[in-house]
Amino acid sequence: MCVALRGSTVPELLRHAEAALPESQFLEFRLDSLENPAASIPAIGKFLGAHKEVVAIATCRRKQNGGGFAGKLSEELKVLNSATQAGFSIVDLEIESAEECSDQELELLHNTDASLLISYHDFHKASDPEPAFTRIQRFEPEFIKIVSTAHSLTDSLKLLKWIKERSGDVQLVGIAMGEAGIVSRILSLRAGSSFTFASASDGAETAPGQLTARTLKELYQIEQIDQATRIYGVAGNPVAHSLSPLMQNSAFHRERVNAVYLPLKTESVQDLLTLARQLPLSGISVTMPLKQQVLSALANVDPLTAKLGACNTIRTGADGNLYGFNTDVAGIVRPLERRLSLRGARVLVLGAGGAARAAVYGLVDKGARVAVWSRKEATARDLAASAGAASISRQQIAAGEFDVLINATPCGMHGNAHPLPLETEEWKARLVFDLVYNPLDTPLLKAARARGIATIQGVEMFVYQGARQFELWTGKPAPESEMLRVVLFALHKAQAHEADASNKEQKAH
Repeated sequence: MCVALRGSTVPELLRHAEAALPESQFLEFRLDSLENPAASIPAIGKFLGAHKEVVAIATCRRKQNGGGFAGKLSEELKVLNSATQAGFSIVDLEIESAEECSDQELELLHNTDASLLISYHDFHKASDPEPAFTRIQRFEPEFIKIVSTAHSLTDSLKLLKWIKERSGDVQLVGIAMGEAGIVSRILSLRAGSSFTFASASDGAETAPGQLTARTLKELYQIEQIDQATRIYGVAGNPVAHSLSPLMQNSAFHRERVNAVYLPLKTESVQDLLTLARQLPLSGISVTMPLKQQVLSALANVDPLTAKLGACNTIRTGADGNLYGFNTDVAGIVRPLERRLSLRGARVLVLGAGGAARAAVYGLVDKGARVAVWSRKEATARDLAASAGAASISRQQIAAGEFDVLINATPCGMHGNAHPLPLETEEWKARLVFDLVYNPLDTPLLKAARARGIATIQGVEMFVYQGARQFELWTGKPAPESEMLRVVLFALHKAQAHEADASNKEQKAH
C-alpha cells in the first residue's frame, strides 16, 4: 500500500510523510504539487537518507497529462533524474511523456538505481486497459500502471478481471478512480496488482475515490484479503457515508470470518447483478433505490420480503442463485422484545413508508395491536388494511394511550425541516422508539425523556438489522454488542466533529 502525498511546500510535504510512516513506509511524493520541484529534491533526499526503511516513488506529472507541473518535458525529466540520485526507489513517468522522449532520454531513466514506472490515466471514463498496456509495454518499464475512471461497478469488475489476466506477465498496478471504483482499490491486490494507493488522511486525497491508509488497513484489512476471502457489500446510492462497512467488517474481524464488506455505489440492478455473479459476492445489503427493483432478479424470497414487497438482504446460495430476505423487521422487533412482551401490546406507528411497513407487518406478526398514522391518510389506511392493523386519526391518538410509540417518519432527521411527527402533548406512551438515528438524540427522544418516558435510539434498529444479516450470511451468532459499540463511537465522533465545525463557523461570524 503506497501512501500518496501532496504539499504546496517541502516542509508541508515532509510533515505529511512523517505522519504517514506509522501506516506505511511506501510513499509517493507528488513533486508536481510543489512550486519548484527541482529545488525541492535535496531536502526530500535528506528525509529519505534519514528514513532508510522508506520506499519512495517520485511523480512529477505535467498539467496537460493530469498533473500539476507547468514545466516542459525536459524539466520533468530533470526532476525525475535528480530524484533517482536522491534516494527515490521508483520514478513515475506518464505515457504521454514517455512517447515524447528520445531514446537517449529514456535510456538515462532506465540506467539508474531506481525502477521505472510508466503510467496511463483516463480521468473521464473506464477505457479498455489493453491498448494502454500495449503502448507502455514497448518501453519495457519495471512497472506498468493503468488508471481509469469507473462509472459503474461493472467498470471496476472489468479492470479487476483484466489485472488478474495480465499480472502474471509483468509488475502491474491497476486502479479505477471514482466512488464506483472503490471496489477496485480494495480488491486490486487480490487480483494481482503489485500495489495500491491510499491517502494520508481524509481531505488529502490525490485522486477521486482514494481511501485513507488507515481505512484500507484497519477497516478493510487489505493485507489479509486472499482468494478465499468472501466478499459482501452495501449496494445503492448513496452509500459513501454508510456505517454498514464499519459495522459488518468489525463483526467479521471479531468472529474471525475471512470476509470483507464493501461500499457498492450503483442505481442499476443489472450493474449489481453483474458484479454479484462474476466477482462473485457472497451477500449484499440492499438499500435505496434498489429494494423493490431487485425482487425480480431473486430465485426466492422469505415470506416477510414477499409481504413487504422490499428486500434489504441478499444471500448467494450454494447453487449460485440469489435469495432475498428482509431484516428491517428484526431491527425493529428485537430491541422491543428485549424490553416488553409484544403480544397484545398497543403500538402506534407513525408513518407509512418502507420503515413503517416493516414495523407494522413485523409487529402484527408478533401479536401486537398496531395502529398506523400518517399525514398521507390514504396510504396509512392501505397499509393498515393490508397488514391487519388499524388506521387512526390525530384525535384518536390524543384520546388514547399506547405501550409503544414508533416514529417511522423522517421527522427529526438531520436536515429535516420537521422536528416532530406529532406535538408532544398529542400522545401518551410508556416507551418511544425513534427509527431516526442521525442525530442519536432526536427531538422526539428528548421530549419523551423530559416526560420520564423510556426511549430506544434508532441506532439499535440499524445494528440489529445488520446483526440479522450477519447471521444469515455466516450462520453464526452476531457480535451485537461490538457492532453497536463501533457504530455508536462513529456517530458520536461525527456529531462532535459537526458541533465543532458549527462552533468555529459561529465564531468566524
